[in-house]
Amino acid sequence: MDAMGNWTAQHKFSYQFFKGLYERKLEHWSLKLGCQFFPYDTEFTHLREVFNMSEDRALMLDGTKPWYIGWSNCDERIARVLRQHYGRPYFLPTTAENKKVDWIFMGSPGYGAHMHVDNVEHPSWQAQLKGRKKWVLQPPPECYYHCGPLEVTVEQGEIS
Repeated sequence: MDAMGNWTAQHKFSYQFFKGLYERKLEHWSLKLGCQFFPYDTEFTHLREVFNMSEDRALMLDGTKPWYIGWSNCDERIARVLRQHYGRPYFLPTTAENKKVDWIFMGSPGYGAHMHVDNVEHPSWQAQLKGRKKWVLQPPPECYYHCGPLEVTVEQGEIS
């Protein structure tokens, strides 16, 4: 919790915050810039559609259709705004942060990716701003038959 001590992200970041931030920029936000959008099991095909959903659904009110999405931000102007609200945790090496891309995931509990593979060169990290996330880390191929999986639940306010 102390690594987020001077962050404002956990109080500022929300569906409404991102909608306001991206609404003016979505005309320029595209795969041409190298941005990625993950709709998972939703009908959304673009971030613009996400920010046009009903307020009730966005707030995940009872009776609304669940949703979960993720995207990479590749707009430097938006990155500057996002990074006013968080920083690389002090206990991680400087190589742990990709300075060009922020990944944002949000939506209904239990609807995220069931399997995700990151083949990264440097350590990566995740901050759980709201809710909780269960991670099951599988061993790399060279250790698959000798090592077991590692399971961890990251709670709100924790960094993993």
